[in-house]
Amino acid sequence: MSDALREALKNQYHAGLATLQQAVELCPDGLWEDDAYTNRCWQIAYHALYFTHLYLHPHLDDFVPWSGHRARVQHEDGIAGPPDPSSDLPLIPDPYSKAQVLEYCDFCRSLVDDRVDALDLTSPESGFYWYPVSKVEHQLVNVRHLQHHAAQLADRLRNEADLGVGWVGTRPGA
Repeated sequence: MSDALREALKNQYHAGLATLQQAVELCPDGLWEDDAYTNRCWQIAYHALYFTHLYLHPHLDDFVPWSGHRARVQHEDGIAGPPDPSSDLPLIPDPYSKAQVLEYCDFCRSLVDDRVDALDLTSPESGFYWYPVSKVEHQLVNVRHLQHHAAQLADRLRNEADLGVGWVGTRPGA
């Protein structure tokens, strides 16, 4: 797969992470855990990072969670799905602080270049049984997912606190 495509993927991962970081840093403390929304800001940010991190791996079996991850819940990504009535585990983790989410963001950022370089972008399979697309399309979807949630937080910040998240078009500093 072309070096230009790999570089573009890396740049867009870094831009998406920089945008998400801005949104987290700008988020007022009162909005971070505001339950006026189905998904609080911390949930959206953690969810975006969890899947960014997960899908940077070649296969599900290769995934090693971040050291601050809380696994003893029904929905580890922070977004509540349907509860399992047979489980005594909490539905989602306790809220992650802004500092924890920013640490996770830095961790994800540190992985991007090496992980993208190591992926077989010519593979016809994503490496995740629930996502039946090629590896290259899966990476495009992953970047789009990250940017979708960064934009969701940016919109909430604008509407609730009149705060703007700046545009990041490519890798910061590039």
